[in-house]
Order: sequence, then structure tokens, then C-alpha cells
Amino acid sequence: MSVATAMPFVSTAQPQVWLLPDGGPQARAVPWMARWEAAHGYARLEQHDWQRPLRGDWSARLQETLVDAPGPVVLVASGLGCLLTAWWAAHSPAAAKVRGALLVAPADVEQPGLREQLPGWSPMARQRLPFPSILVGHAPALAQAWGSECVALDDVVDGFSGDWGAGHALLQTFLKD
Repeated sequence: MSVATAMPFVSTAQPQVWLLPDGGPQARAVPWMARWEAAHGYARLEQHDWQRPLRGDWSARLQETLVDAPGPVVLVASGLGCLLTAWWAAHSPAAAKVRGALLVAPADVEQPGLREQLPGWSPMARQRLPFPSILVGHAPALAQAWGSECVALDDVVDGFSGDWGAGHALLQTFLKD
């Protein structure tokens, strides 16, 4: 069954918020994610190996966890987490359980240096996501390919290294009924 023909997941339950951090040898610390996790009880999707991420392994982990989710989910992804979201959504009928995604500063794994460090992540999935999304960053072409609303990173950097209130305000778009 393809994502396009999957039956829509309908639930009136409040969605869970899942954090999909960056990974790999160039991974950036994401302090705002840790703060959101502590302050709001959002769940971090743990991966087997953060330093040597394998797209297939990461995707399988997201799939098995999402299939077991009792209700709708909102994804908050950073760096490689954004690419994981797009690749997984292009292949999984379980994407119907995702109410929306906040995609922050997607990694550019098609750069020559990064392509060698992260084998298997390139080329990036460029299919339209089957759920609403907001891409925060300097990637308007990628936002267009994914069908995401594009918000320039410069417009929402207030406290980006802190609690990142502007980002949390964007997340609320997906949490409203």
C-alpha cells in the first residue's frame, strides 16, 4: 500500500510531540530540543547510533515506534531528522498518523564533504509530504518540494540557543484542534 492510497488516520486525541534530533559526525547540539523535552514532556526518538546514522535503521526505528503510537503524532525534526522525516514519509502508510511536522534547518547531505561522511542519505527525498509541515531554514527549494510552509531562519531565531519561543509558537499550529 502506498502512502497516497493509505486510509487516513482519524483520532480526536491530543497528539504526542516527538523530537527527531540531528545526528552524524557533524551533529549540532540542539539545546532548545532538550529544553522542550524537559519543560513540555515531549518524547525524543532514540536511535541506535547517533554518530554513524544509517537512514534505513533510523527509518525502521521511526516506523516501528509510530505504528505503536496510540494516537496522532507531531514531529519536530532538526538536521538529519528532517531528512529522515521526508524519506520515511515517502515510504510509509503509517505517515497518516502524523498531524504535522516542524522541520528545522535540514542537513544538506548532498554537499560533497557531507555525502562521504553520511553514506546512504543522499539523494534527499524530495516528494511532497503527506501531512502539513513548516520548514524553518534557508531551503526554499526543499520546502517547495516537500510542500512545506517556508519560514526563514532569520525570522525566528529569538533565543534559538535557548527555549526558542518562536519555534514553539510555530509548533502550536499542529497542536490546535
